[in-house]
Amino acid sequence: MSLSEGTFEVGKNTFLLNGEPFVVKAAEIHYPRIPKEYWEHRIKMCKALGMNTICLYVFWNFHEPEEGRYDFAGQKDIAAFCRLAQENGMYVIVRPGPYVCAEWEMGGLPWWLLKKKDIKLREQDPYYMERVKLFLNEVGKQLADLQISKGGNIIMVQVENEYGAFGIDKPYISEIRDMVKQAGFTGVPLFQCDWNSNFENNALDDLLWTINFGTGANIDEQFKRLKELRPDTPLMCSEFWSGWFDHWGAKHETRSAEELVKGMKEMLDRNISFSLYMTHGGTSFGHWGGANFPNFSPTCTSYDYDAPINESGKVTPKYLEVRNLLGNYLPEGETLPEIPDSIPTIAIPTIKMTEMAVLFDNLPHPKESEDIRTMEAFDQGWGSILYRTSLSASDKEQTLLITEAHDWAQVFLNGKKLATLSRLKGEGVVKLPPLKEGDRLDILVEAMGRMNFGKGIYDWKGITEKVELQSDKGVELVKDWQVYTIPVDYSFARDKQYKQQENAENQPAYYRSTFNLNELGDTFLNMMNWSKGMVWVNGHAIGRYWEIGPQQTLYVPGCWLKKGENEIIILDMAGPSKAETEGLRQPILDVQRGNGAYAHRKMGEGHHHHHH
Repeated sequence: MSLSEGTFEVGKNTFLLNGEPFVVKAAEIHYPRIPKEYWEHRIKMCKALGMNTICLYVFWNFHEPEEGRYDFAGQKDIAAFCRLAQENGMYVIVRPGPYVCAEWEMGGLPWWLLKKKDIKLREQDPYYMERVKLFLNEVGKQLADLQISKGGNIIMVQVENEYGAFGIDKPYISEIRDMVKQAGFTGVPLFQCDWNSNFENNALDDLLWTINFGTGANIDEQFKRLKELRPDTPLMCSEFWSGWFDHWGAKHETRSAEELVKGMKEMLDRNISFSLYMTHGGTSFGHWGGANFPNFSPTCTSYDYDAPINESGKVTPKYLEVRNLLGNYLPEGETLPEIPDSIPTIAIPTIKMTEMAVLFDNLPHPKESEDIRTMEAFDQGWGSILYRTSLSASDKEQTLLITEAHDWAQVFLNGKKLATLSRLKGEGVVKLPPLKEGDRLDILVEAMGRMNFGKGIYDWKGITEKVELQSDKGVELVKDWQVYTIPVDYSFARDKQYKQQENAENQPAYYRSTFNLNELGDTFLNMMNWSKGMVWVNGHAIGRYWEIGPQQTLYVPGCWLKKGENEIIILDMAGPSKAETEGLRQPILDVQRGNGAYAHRKMGEGHHHHHH
């Protein structure tokens, strides 16, 4: 792809690339969900599939972890990602949000916006809009020079994201559009995407309109209204859903390759552009996975998505069928590139977790708080939070009422566990035995990802309202708490007093060990012995695991391992059955266990998004 300036325009019933008709065949992949060392491999995999474009979201909270502190380096170097696409002959579509959904923590919005209790998100709230503008300007500094009009490879930029599923607010959408332009995105068409059922609600006259839908959809039906309103517009399915994502406690999702290929063929035969969401899903490493709304249903760490390229970048039967199709739609004289080699996989023999640090023995300094407050109120975005208080004597049983624990809480009396409460099941009531004066009550709350859809983006963590004691005397508020914030940072996990000890009580604890490798490759950590928590390997946050499944392994990229000694730390919230793990050569993504299967949604109820 030449570095000379070019043009990409909306023509009559077609896109025009340097004046010539062009069908966008885009592969959606997400840079935070792929280790930087593997970016180019995944881009080459998309190219070999027969795609000509990479489509991506920009994840605001990934780049601004604290207000005013922007990070576009290393794994977050989005410009480097776009340049790699250009070096490999691929165009880029940028979707800078500010909201992206994507089964990502808070839909990409930064948690610190929730420090302002009365904030209005995705509306013209002055503080919210001020922060959006500053962020979009930073994105512009990274990417505006990479537009095709300046010799780069960016051909389209999106304004907001599926706003019709959230509300009706054209003034807000117009202001976001203006901010995208002011950030420097003036050399390429701007577009807005929505579902065919709601795209008119916020459609702006001067933007290109695209429609999102999944396999099995009636394509004529999907574009019917758009064609009535704009008979000359190029048609594009800006998210054609190739598969689906998994929720903790629900079955592993798959979608048929046959339906996928059928829909893509129908679009290609009519010169309808598309972006395949996802072509490669990858992994929501660390704490970045989101949760669905209206029911709080957190998404798994694996974002495999049953996509043509699987979580670890390998070819699937679906890949071969799509490639077979796209090979028939190449420009004159072009052939499909060879499929790149897969990254090798390795098995790692049993790793015994030799050292342990019990969480209650390794707490940070507490903060005093008369009232219960959320995690955000203590300037904490992610991790766990411990609320501790002492209770008065009572010779009768009482009931503890917690409103509400977000998202998974354990209640201890004098260090002994009384109960586990899951937000997935709406639990918040604990029976207390008779008490002695000064008995210690601990409520340890683990936050999972914030909801990423609809009004769920207002998802405060920790205990969101109050804790009460109900006795025959009535109901009273419990006050005077010591509060301990437990972050997800690797440095916090590493700097603990580890010792060789038993965990007979199955207390929440960090486990640490090392293992030696003489060959490197991708592996899948088997977490079937463990309850619920997070893992770090050589300082990399690998992700969350939870025994209820369906995901039972964690993908560890070979590029994060090293020859010789490697370190692993596991934070386990409720104790393992056996303190050991191993590296498998294949993932386990479809084993459900225990009481995890909650009916989150009826079968066939759509995308991140679809609750219609």
